[in-house]
Amino acid sequence: MKKKLTIALVAHDHRKADMVEWAVFNADMLSQHTLVCTGTTGSLIDKAFEEKEISAEIICMNSGPMGGDAEIAAMVVRGEINLAIFLIDDLNAQPHEADIQMLLRQCRVHNVPIACNRYSADLMITSTLWDKEDYVPTKPQYIPFDRQH
Repeated sequence: MKKKLTIALVAHDHRKADMVEWAVFNADMLSQHTLVCTGTTGSLIDKAFEEKEISAEIICMNSGPMGGDAEIAAMVVRGEINLAIFLIDDLNAQPHEADIQMLLRQCRVHNVPIACNRYSADLMITSTLWDKEDYVPTKPQYIPFDRQH
């Protein structure tokens, strides 16, 4: 990958082990970029990378329930996140559901690719579009369909 990306990594408690395993598996690629994580997820990834002697820039926000999801959503709005990986626990209720939905919504509104499972995350980080210098994602158009023609 030619560009240095800022990649958000977020995982709910029951998905943290999955995220750490995914990050270690993809450490060669991830270590070339800036990783912005919610607090606990970032701490766990940092510890796993240290154990494997992998050097990476990891920035930890607050934990999700303490506003980390909202902090990353604000970064999305400001255009500071290129890609988000959010391993969501769909089997258990989350006390900060509003923040979770806000992060997901801001990624959609601001056209930031977001993967919610490992397979889509693998597809996104291996996309050849990251290497195309002339590729610029189009801005979403929020106009009624009948006004397009």
